[in-house]
Amino acid sequence: MTETTSGPARGSRAKGSKANNGLRIERIHTTPGVHPYDEVNWERRDVVMTNWRDGSINFEQRGVEFPDFWSVNAVNIVTSKYFRGAVGTPQRENSLKQLIDRVVKTYRAAGEKHGYFASPADAEIFEHELAYAVLHQIFAFNSPVWFNVGTKQPQQVSACFILSVDDSMESILDWYKEEGMIFKGGSGAGLNLSRIRSSKELLSSGGNASGPVSFMRGADASAGTIKSGGATRRAAKMVVLDVDHPDVEAFIDTKVKEEEKIRALRDAGFDMDLGGEDIASVQYQNANNSVRVNDEFMKAVESGSKFALRARMTGEVVEEVDARQLFHKMAEAAHVCADPGIQYDDTINHWHTSPETGRITASNPCSEYMHLDNSSCNLASLNLMKFLRDDTAADSGSAAWGNMSFDAERFAKVTELVITAMDISICFADFPTEKIGETTRAFRQLGIGYANLGALLMATGHAYDSDGGRALAGAITSLMTGTSYKRSAELAAVVGPYEGYARNAEAHRRVMKQHGDANDAATRMDDLDTPVWAAATEAWQDVQRLGKKNGFRNAQASVLAPTGTIGLMMDCDTTGVEPDLALVKFKKLVGGGSMQIVNNTVPKALKRLGYQPEQVEAIVEHIAEHGNVVNAPGLKPEHYEVFDCAMGERSISPMGHVRMMAAAQPFLSGAISKTVNMPASSTVEDVEEIYLQGWKLGTKALAVYVENSKVGQPLSAKAKEEKKAEAPEPEKVVEYRPVRRRLPKGRPGITTSFTVGGAEGYMTANSYPDDGLGEVFLKMSKQGSTLAGMMDAFSIAVSVGLQYGVPLETYVSKFTNMRFEPAGMTDDTDVRMAQSIVDYIFRRLALDFLPFETRSALGIHSAAERQRHLETGSYEASEEEFDADALAQSAPKAEQAGQSAQAGQSAPKEEVKDAKDTQRAASEPEAAAPAPREAHNSTELMEMQLGLNADAPLCFSCGTKMRRAGSCYLCEGCGSTSGCS
Repeated sequence: MTETTSGPARGSRAKGSKANNGLRIERIHTTPGVHPYDEVNWERRDVVMTNWRDGSINFEQRGVEFPDFWSVNAVNIVTSKYFRGAVGTPQRENSLKQLIDRVVKTYRAAGEKHGYFASPADAEIFEHELAYAVLHQIFAFNSPVWFNVGTKQPQQVSACFILSVDDSMESILDWYKEEGMIFKGGSGAGLNLSRIRSSKELLSSGGNASGPVSFMRGADASAGTIKSGGATRRAAKMVVLDVDHPDVEAFIDTKVKEEEKIRALRDAGFDMDLGGEDIASVQYQNANNSVRVNDEFMKAVESGSKFALRARMTGEVVEEVDARQLFHKMAEAAHVCADPGIQYDDTINHWHTSPETGRITASNPCSEYMHLDNSSCNLASLNLMKFLRDDTAADSGSAAWGNMSFDAERFAKVTELVITAMDISICFADFPTEKIGETTRAFRQLGIGYANLGALLMATGHAYDSDGGRALAGAITSLMTGTSYKRSAELAAVVGPYEGYARNAEAHRRVMKQHGDANDAATRMDDLDTPVWAAATEAWQDVQRLGKKNGFRNAQASVLAPTGTIGLMMDCDTTGVEPDLALVKFKKLVGGGSMQIVNNTVPKALKRLGYQPEQVEAIVEHIAEHGNVVNAPGLKPEHYEVFDCAMGERSISPMGHVRMMAAAQPFLSGAISKTVNMPASSTVEDVEEIYLQGWKLGTKALAVYVENSKVGQPLSAKAKEEKKAEAPEPEKVVEYRPVRRRLPKGRPGITTSFTVGGAEGYMTANSYPDDGLGEVFLKMSKQGSTLAGMMDAFSIAVSVGLQYGVPLETYVSKFTNMRFEPAGMTDDTDVRMAQSIVDYIFRRLALDFLPFETRSALGIHSAAERQRHLETGSYEASEEEFDADALAQSAPKAEQAGQSAQAGQSAPKEEVKDAKDTQRAASEPEAAAPAPREAHNSTELMEMQLGLNADAPLCFSCGTKMRRAGSCYLCEGCGSTSGCS
């Protein structure tokens, strides 16, 4: 294990603390004198990621270097999401070694600078062990670490933020600004609006206050705009309101009323499908909403008594409501549109380590991080399957069970390593606001967690909804958090406790005892979980002993996050605390293509349950054909539950999800990101029972989702036709047609010569004197040739479209990334590579005529902008760079191109009715049908097998259907998430 050595204090530590000389780091996986990179086989691969709906290439980088055991999906995700540098330039990372070195060497350097290690040799072991663990997919930091650490841009390491807002216009406007800056960086934030006075209270001027719900509109619109601005991820946010706020009913109703609006507009013929052009008019869709309830309210619900809503300024009772009716209203809203979720305030603050500084009032967007206002948390997750051994003998500290063992000792060592690294990151991290930076450095909140729990349980023959499964999950969670706080106490001896510890020492030690008591009281079920509980018990005893002596380095240690993108990076079958989605998955193949496979954990589970190889083969074949185990040849019915999944023929009951959360919650500093899936047949009373049991079982937060409850889902073409047939014919139909706007006789223009893959050509782009691009002429090959004729026809078609009001960005989005010969290198410094002549032409037109924000959202940047991104982390020029010389240089080209107005003019609002209907039908996704005809990921494959339509949005990056990951959504195709891991 890791030890500390005594000696003079050095490094960064809290004032007045005593410190030792540094940590002694013990090897876990590595060999002295051998670098981890030298122990694996490396290979070069080509990463080409396409949008399957239109065939366009979303991302391409060839010749990247990865270990041969990394899956195609993991390689694609890491290359496209985490490699830094402009694609096609020498500065672009092209090897996993570069990515790991960029991050791990930064951590080592910071650890040495701040006195974490006893010697340079210990620092080297730390670096090698950390690199080995990432290389072998044993753990992963959250995405911001891979985005930012070791680059020239701000070293933001946190994915989760909590803001605060007070009852003043200045504070509300600060909220808008701070939230926007966090969204711009691709992260999410949450906050509680309960300090804002209600619409039933008076302002100092005598008028009525607007209330928090009104201010939510502005924040929602801001999030929606920033979301579509080309960031790496969608904006994610959480809005919380206390149950005793006088506007709580209006808060509960916000999304319900918007769902009614969607229904009305959809029935009137507007495009309200997911991603539809008219869905943007719907409000409050960019946030998860949660009501913060207290024990007083929940007891009033049980007894059927009244509950007081109180003024924010005076605390006086504004009105009394029936607690059961209000609770029913919450459940009714969640049943209709999945919001609001519920957070249990007294439970949350009962486990709060720093109550003397302030209460916990809110959470991050996915509900796993809960701590002080204006704070942040950086996350990392362990891959539990990497600690499952298939053998018959257990080493010291391991738990043997049949032919399975969970390596508890190695799990604890890796946990210590990761916690050390996570704490080091706070020493050099940057934060989006000064207040968040101050709070995070003072309390050093960490969020270690895990992924692949569902796969681990299945592989060991445990049903997810079983006492044995919950016991193993609880034991692992307890060992992880106990070990984390033990290491935190050891770090406190070396570099000092967190600044806020002295004021909160008594409360912090009380919470540590609560964790230890919960560990002692937990039920031991079998030979697999019992030794893990024993190791956890020892860890909690060390926590209390060392904590009393040294204090703690971190106010928080653990959460269970969604582990979306990083779960794909680690090749995990399941995310966070979730069970498996389905038994059959999609697997991408080297060289392109994909195949469907039965989960690798299924054969392991069958082997553990005692089935012979021939029986295993027959059962796996049955699952491959039917997607479930029902009536599988030779499989005992009592073993069916082991293979229950989140969805399908045998889906886990809603209470099964709640009971699993309750099993892990007492051993976590924070909470759990998870949505309780409920079948379409669920009632409002079922939702009430889930919310009530969540409180009784001690969870900190819950969200539910009733299948097919939301209106904004893709509709089948047939359904649309039926609705159209049912609608009565209007008495009068007025059709509006666009008007062609011809260019004047004299018009400004640009003529560009170009070469694509050796083929030469000329393009002339003429513009309106005051309103952007109006026509394009293309010349290639000799007059009279087929290519010249096609280019002439294509030019005329595009030009006429532009003159009828088709925005240039529409053409750019459709024709860029179109791939055909000739293709390859160009002679244009801004567009070095082109997939085709058409790809080049519209990239050049975008650079010449589209505003920066529009083309940046399409991923089109000039060479200067890409270089600026390498140097500063931003494509945009600073104000200082817009000097007189730059303006003088750009003026002639702007004048020549006629760019006095934006090139991307809007199309007429009213279009030809038949054309609009045709366009909608053509854009209808295949997933709209009850079961898609062709699957492109595991979610759609499950839809085909089960004959149902999963309620999930389409990925905004690649167009495939996403799947749930905790309280968020994850795209298996490209790794994009709607959350914060």
